[in-house]
Amino acid sequence: MTSTSHTQRSDVVEMIGDFRHEVSDVELARRQWRKNRARRSLSVATASSILVIVLIALLLATSPGWAATQQAFFSGEYFMEALPKVLEGMWLNVRILVVSTVFVALFATLLAAARSLRGPVFFPLRFLAAAYTDLFRGLPFIVVLYLVGFGIPALNPTTRIPVALLGGTALVLTYTSYVAEVLRAGLEAVHPSQRAAARSLGLSHSQTLRHIVVPQAIRKVTPALMNDFISMQKDVGLISTLGAVDAIRAAQTHQASTYNFTAYVVAGLLFILLSLPFIRLSDWYTARLQAREQQGGAF
Repeated sequence: MTSTSHTQRSDVVEMIGDFRHEVSDVELARRQWRKNRARRSLSVATASSILVIVLIALLLATSPGWAATQQAFFSGEYFMEALPKVLEGMWLNVRILVVSTVFVALFATLLAAARSLRGPVFFPLRFLAAAYTDLFRGLPFIVVLYLVGFGIPALNPTTRIPVALLGGTALVLTYTSYVAEVLRAGLEAVHPSQRAAARSLGLSHSQTLRHIVVPQAIRKVTPALMNDFISMQKDVGLISTLGAVDAIRAAQTHQASTYNFTAYVVAGLLFILLSLPFIRLSDWYTARLQAREQQGGAF
């Protein structure tokens, strides 16, 4: 009996497998149509891109001042000459960015948690957190940079504070307010039933935030957080206004000695290369979330 049942089960599995492998003519026609459409779209996109590039090249080549502009901004000789110094300065930007990101993530989480506290007893914390975010979201970053970079050293002129530390402090103060508001929006987007279920299981308020609310909130606002991180990558170049020898200041020094602006192009390309992986990661994650919502969270 067992052998007969096993044989029947194997036959059923084989029949199901054969059925799955069989594809109707209609489905084959649909797949072929999709392939043809994809090829057509790729051909049109390639042709239009080539046409645009050719038009831009012709426009630049026929411009009266293109030769002088090319020599002043896109000189291969000055590009290779400026690259080592600008790349060395870029390393300072990267270090400040990494350290600032850690502190921004920490302080912004605390600030968002303070604004999400319930009950009248926590009103002073909520008020201070709201005042902080309103203040630093309203101030331009360059103003915060000047106030921190020149104001704090003036309090004690005998002590020399590293410029990188001052610039990083201004970056943390400003972007903590931005990221805190994004995190707060994510916290409020989590359904209240999640908090109620966690509290009913005996979790405290801090445990509910740490284990239940914050992980869900971060998933909801990850694209917005990545955008803030990309913006912080660009603004870290403003620390050169305080005198830090970063990529921008290295490019400025090279331009002052050669009277050629190619070094700024080098710095711009390095910043693009630094931010491009995170831009693509943000686009990929946004598309993944959208597909997941459309398929009902199947993956």
